[in-house]
Amino acid sequence: MRAPTYQDIQDALPRIHSILPPTPLIEWPGLSRLTGTQLFLKHENHQPVGAFKVRGGINLVSTLSEEERQAGIMGCSTGNHGQSLAFAARKYGVKCTIVVPRNNNPDKVEAIRMLGAEIIEAGEDFNEAKQYLEEQLIDGKRRYVHSANEPKLIAGVGTQGIEIFDTLPNPDVILVPVGMGSGVCGTGIVARYMRPQTEVIGVQAENAPANQLSWKAGTAITTPTASTWAEGVATRAGAEFTQQIMQSVLDDFLLVSEEEMRIAAYHILKQTHNLAEGAGAAALAAVLKNPARFAGKKVVAVLSGGNLNLAELPDILRIGSEQASY
Repeated sequence: MRAPTYQDIQDALPRIHSILPPTPLIEWPGLSRLTGTQLFLKHENHQPVGAFKVRGGINLVSTLSEEERQAGIMGCSTGNHGQSLAFAARKYGVKCTIVVPRNNNPDKVEAIRMLGAEIIEAGEDFNEAKQYLEEQLIDGKRRYVHSANEPKLIAGVGTQGIEIFDTLPNPDVILVPVGMGSGVCGTGIVARYMRPQTEVIGVQAENAPANQLSWKAGTAITTPTASTWAEGVATRAGAEFTQQIMQSVLDDFLLVSEEEMRIAAYHILKQTHNLAEGAGAAALAAVLKNPARFAGKKVVAVLSGGNLNLAELPDILRIGSEQASY
């Protein structure tokens, strides 16, 4: 499997922009003051499915063969990858099946269903749901779309990186939340081509650090649990393909706590009136956690998604307001 190039991402851009307009990149004065940086949010929460992954779904499904379209597609997701595939499948008239963990974010599950996909619930977390799909559902007919080991997905989501540099040619740092790694890989490939001196930093939850541990060790590491409210980064194991790419495009990989993501989501809501899910708040959380490291820099934090389980909102408001009053 060949890693996508900058040209592959450039080729994906007209496919994406034929359906999706560029998302805003906005410097929010309140967040800049709070962090001591020039803080720009890349608002992927403004996508029609509320998250960046729809870019990858469109790029992949639009390039399927007629035979693949007739057979249909399937994937495993905690929500945003599933919505991406379902959105693209509906756009191109392709049947779509998504496996989700039991007790998943109900709002994300319902969003996938409303886009016309068949939902199958299996396993207690993403990795168990993925194991069920790979052992029980792969039939040699339907196209299994892995959430990371897909060059077309990575090229599609990498278009967010081109949009960043089109608006802001000289960012010092770009921070990207990492679930399975497609977003940080695509953005990193663009950054290495457009401005190699720009730092690219992945961010993951302390309670789900498999990708960060694997990146640091240079070998695959699986954790026994991924106990985080931020389901977008709740993975117990990385993907070999994206790990290989991350080794060449990442400058660092930071971890943030459950409370730090809630505090960041609170500040995003207060300062920008945008709702961020846990993964979407992770990049800002990393900046808030490391003020000396980012002070005075031009920082882009990718707000990767806004599909928050509203049951989490009371804790976000409580913890954020308590922290803000100190």
